[in-house]
Amino acid sequence: MSAADRKDDHVRLAAAQHPLVAGNGFDDVRFLHHALSGIDASEVTLDTEVAGLQWSTPFYINAMTGGSARTGEINRALAAASAAAGVPIASGSMSVALDDPDAAGTFRVLREENPDGLLFANIGIERSADDARRAIDLIDADALQIHVNAVQEIVMPEGGRSFGHWVASLERIVAAVDVPVLVKEVGFGFSRRTLSVLGDIGVSAADVAGRGGTDFVQIENARRADADFGYLAGWGQSAVECLLDAPSDAPPLLASGGVRTPLDVVRGLALGAGAVGVSGTFLRIVLDGGTDALSAALDAWKAQLRALLTVLGARASADLVMTDLIIGGQTADFARARAIDITSLAHRSDALGAPGRSRNDR
Repeated sequence: MSAADRKDDHVRLAAAQHPLVAGNGFDDVRFLHHALSGIDASEVTLDTEVAGLQWSTPFYINAMTGGSARTGEINRALAAASAAAGVPIASGSMSVALDDPDAAGTFRVLREENPDGLLFANIGIERSADDARRAIDLIDADALQIHVNAVQEIVMPEGGRSFGHWVASLERIVAAVDVPVLVKEVGFGFSRRTLSVLGDIGVSAADVAGRGGTDFVQIENARRADADFGYLAGWGQSAVECLLDAPSDAPPLLASGGVRTPLDVVRGLALGAGAVGVSGTFLRIVLDGGTDALSAALDAWKAQLRALLTVLGARASADLVMTDLIIGGQTADFARARAIDITSLAHRSDALGAPGRSRNDR
């Protein structure tokens, strides 16, 4: 099977996966409602800074696709919607374009359609430093996203089996490029130990990319003749679990994995993510309605995000780390097993003053 055919398979199978009603951890996170802590919507800004870059919104279109004629057109629609709404966007894996120059245009279209937006290139962790520089140059990227996907590789029929050199490879890439390096999982989460390693290497940010969104075990298993890896579906930690488990020496955090609504974005931000990535939800919108539908959805998410920050009394997304959270369900079980104090999360706003007073009065 050609690389282009594999990319088309990935989109077809990802789009067929139903959004999870539960299981991604976000529904285990509730905000403690303080009825008099709201502020004026005019005080809220969605601008933020992550990894030394200015982001117009604290959510972004995360890595999806590219490498075939069909996925090139999907990238065109994604990028056009990104430009219209002013939302950052990450490329899908560009390895196919590095190996086949004929596929380069399916990624270059991202910059053509979004000449001034915040755009991230994407390669696998096993690629060379030269490949990293080529990927950045191909789309004039503002940052480089490096994906980590060992579980996907072992299920993928044509996947790799050599992972022992990955840390050294990442170190070489970080040292070789002149843009921020954002390292992400592809849907199985980053543990406390892994985040400490990434911090030691000096990556600019880590997208924990947890369980609960697009499941690449299911995608790659469906491509196997005997579909014999189905028992691995649901492997890993959710983004919520990863954020709770993150150590003090972790890089700045991003979060993705099963994000369905602006409320999930706010939950991720309140747990310490600097920004939240969305893939499957936006992919289904663009496949069903094209650029216009996704552009409208992105604008709606921005408006709803501003509304949620208003009622939570947060002038900026960074203020959400002082909101009070109640953690329940399987996430609470995970926290207990990992000796994480979740009780203190329900009292974070106590330091801001008496309950019921807005931040404007404190």
